[in-house]
Amino acid sequence: MAEPPSRGLLGEYGTPERLVTAVRGAREAGMKRVNAFTPFPVDEVAEALGFKDDRIPWLGLIGGVVGLIGAYAMQIATNLDYPLNIGGRPLLSLQAFALIGFELTVLFSVSFMVFGLFVLNRLPRYNHPLFDIDRFERATRDGFFLFIAIDDEDEKAVQEARALLERLGANSIDEVRG
Repeated sequence: MAEPPSRGLLGEYGTPERLVTAVRGAREAGMKRVNAFTPFPVDEVAEALGFKDDRIPWLGLIGGVVGLIGAYAMQIATNLDYPLNIGGRPLLSLQAFALIGFELTVLFSVSFMVFGLFVLNRLPRYNHPLFDIDRFERATRDGFFLFIAIDDEDEKAVQEARALLERLGANSIDEVRG
């Protein structure tokens, strides 16, 4: 059976500070598809990765607007189709629709964010080639990892990435295939 193509290299670093330095070094070396894994949030890693993704708040805003418009449209359509004179109030009393409008705004906003998070993270994903690396389970306890993705099967790109990880002080380097 042929060996699957290379997906990248995984380097382990002993401390969060060394990982941040390695991420900055990899980005300065021109590596674009770099990811880091830590057992706890490290703010400097996100900054070093250049991570700035604001799609989830926008999904929440879009969901909220859709929910609010939908709530008012549903209540207006219902009152126009089934007009009831209740205490002489106007048929379309927008203030009376506020409670349902608020509830559907919150419901749609949260739903858009939760389902958007699943879609953007490509979940559920039952397996990833990184899980085949034995030491990667330490990413949830005390391991700090830098992953450099390599698309092509070019052996030269793999060697360059390996040399970069060594130069950046990786304790160990594993090739991730999948």
